[in-house]
Amino acid sequence: MRHRVKKKKLGRPTEHRLLMLRNLVTDLMEHGKVVTTVARAKELRRLADKVITKGKQEDKVKAIREVLRIVTKKEVAYKVVNEIAPKYKDRNGGYTRLLHYDFRKGDAAPTAIVMLVEGKETEE
Repeated sequence: MRHRVKKKKLGRPTEHRLLMLRNLVTDLMEHGKVVTTVARAKELRRLADKVITKGKQEDKVKAIREVLRIVTKKEVAYKVVNEIAPKYKDRNGGYTRLLHYDFRKGDAAPTAIVMLVEGKETEE
């Protein structure tokens, strides 16, 4: 039984699953959107929202360190803290949007587009 189990295993060992999700989050933050299967997209949404929330902290150094625990590229972590997170400072979650897209050629797996929701531009 799966009582109180919130994550999906995605048919992979733990280390592989975590690395795959970290790479997907890094690509999402770098490019703004990513196309993947629906099951991966739902898990990606959870992790991406956590990354942006960690990037919203007041202390920039701590925020970068927290984001680097998940994101695999240093320049992407700086982008999250300096560019992406300030757009969502007045928003409490729901930073990503999932759109069902098509079926993958080959195995007909349903795919989805995960993209960042347009946030307010901060004027300084």
